[in-house]
Amino acid sequence: MEELRKILTAVAAGAISPGEAERRLSSGEVRYLDEFAALDTGRERRKGVPEVVYAPGKTPEQVARICAALVSSGGRRALVSGADSGHEAAIREHLPGVPAQRAGRALVIGAGEPERTGGRVGLLTAGTSDIPVAEEAAAVMEQMGCEVRGFYDVGVAGIHRLGVPLRELRSFDPDCVVVAAGMEGALPSVVAGLVDVPVVGLPTSTGYGLGGDGTAAVLSMLQTCSPGLAVVNVDNGVGAGAMAALIANRAARGRG
Repeated sequence: MEELRKILTAVAAGAISPGEAERRLSSGEVRYLDEFAALDTGRERRKGVPEVVYAPGKTPEQVARICAALVSSGGRRALVSGADSGHEAAIREHLPGVPAQRAGRALVIGAGEPERTGGRVGLLTAGTSDIPVAEEAAAVMEQMGCEVRGFYDVGVAGIHRLGVPLRELRSFDPDCVVVAAGMEGALPSVVAGLVDVPVVGLPTSTGYGLGGDGTAAVLSMLQTCSPGLAVVNVDNGVGAGAMAALIANRAARGRG
């Protein structure tokens, strides 16, 4: 608020033009919240990826205050990654009447729908246990304006289950596909060898014993011999969703 006041005072004094003030307000966009947060409220306008609140390590009070600041800043929605029940309760308490929708590991705060871009993303999970991370990726992609088509529990333990989803994906004609898998993380490599669009591998911390924390899955994906597969870190649904949506939105702009 202090920075905004300085800019408005400068305009009133004739020190800067209204056009320059608009430029500063649309490119600076850093909002300081006491001493614990500096919010990049202009990231979505600048890059196409909204600022996401990473909840782990933050108190419920901090997360709720950050969400309130984001939602009140121009009517924006807020996306919270890794929110637990305590974070969710604090958000609902601080923002009564503001919708808060659970999307796997994420919460989407605020009303209204993002403007559709025409980008299309397919989403596959190897198992049901991978769904919470995959749905976090889906929430990011949808908030970035993409249409998402999902198919769950189609992993290599029963590879015949993949036939119908692949046919439906080809009919959907996605610009990118996100594939979430834990255990040995084989499904993204399989899919990348069968589709003609970029695939984002999303390793999850699903598995037994040694390597079951996602280590085996991420290493398998990094060692893929299938071309066209990029990999994010373990359980990074936000990163996978942002990457896929950037690709899809760029492709949609190319279609004009």
